[in-house]
Amino acid sequence: MAASAIPYRPHNHDACVAQALADARAICQRHNARLTPTRERVLELIWQSHKPLGAYDVLAVLAEDGHNAAPPTVYRALDFLQQHGLVHRIASLNSFVGCTHAGKSHNGLFLICRGCGNVLELTAPAVAQAVSDAAQAQTFEPEDTVIEVAGLCPRCQADHRDD
Repeated sequence: MAASAIPYRPHNHDACVAQALADARAICQRHNARLTPTRERVLELIWQSHKPLGAYDVLAVLAEDGHNAAPPTVYRALDFLQQHGLVHRIASLNSFVGCTHAGKSHNGLFLICRGCGNVLELTAPAVAQAVSDAAQAQTFEPEDTVIEVAGLCPRCQADHRDD
């Protein structure tokens, strides 16, 4: 595996992908939702890299696989995966990443590296609570919170120092 495909800390990426697919199957079974082969393949493609993928990136790989998928098929699969909490949309990049907390109610907090393009999902309950508290102070009721933080991962910081 190329080093650029590794997130900010080392891990077993194959196990990561396998666990995501197993979680997806379990979540869909619990919710009586159909995880079709196309939906599962789209999820697998998204998990194969820590770089977010756009719908047309997914479509291109499906075409290479021999799938005769059209853009609406990919968008419907992504919508399904997002509705079931299996992927997150990174709005600033108009792309998708796998959810590392699938099946759990949570706010999305993402570190997006400007150098390599990798995305890391964080768990930061204190940040989510601070946003909720600030919203309540304005009598605003948040329904969904996604925070995207752009910067440089440790590897890209080191590459910048070496330049």
